[in-house]
Amino acid sequence: EVQLVESGGGLVQAGGSLRLSCAASGFTFDDYYIEWVRQAPGKEREGISCISGSGGSTYYADSVKGRFTISSDNAKNTVHLQMNSLKPEDTAVYLCAAGPQRGKYRPCPYEYDYWGQGTQVTVSS
Repeated sequence: EVQLVESGGGLVQAGGSLRLSCAASGFTFDDYYIEWVRQAPGKEREGISCISGSGGSTYYADSVKGRFTISSDNAKNTVHLQMNSLKPEDTAVYLCAAGPQRGKYRPCPYEYDYWGQGTQVTVSS
């Protein structure tokens, strides 16, 4: 069974930190490109960070650059998103997604074969 499971979300004050995890089963990250996506009420879905299966290439959206760090642990088939200096506008459901083909301009999935269920991140002012 192919599955992606996010964890690590919660409630944190502005300026605080959270570490999200995306654990895969049924396939290996080494053969895929992984993307963190967030969805907030009333806002468009936003892709915020990507990493190649090897962990050698990363991408960050301008909205999180300098504050978030994506990393991979292929031995554990897990991708992490370290989120620092959190802002209320970071409040959203955070999901991870995976696809086997690289996008043209950045190491994000060209298409999404698998999605996790999401984990809620709430940042209070």
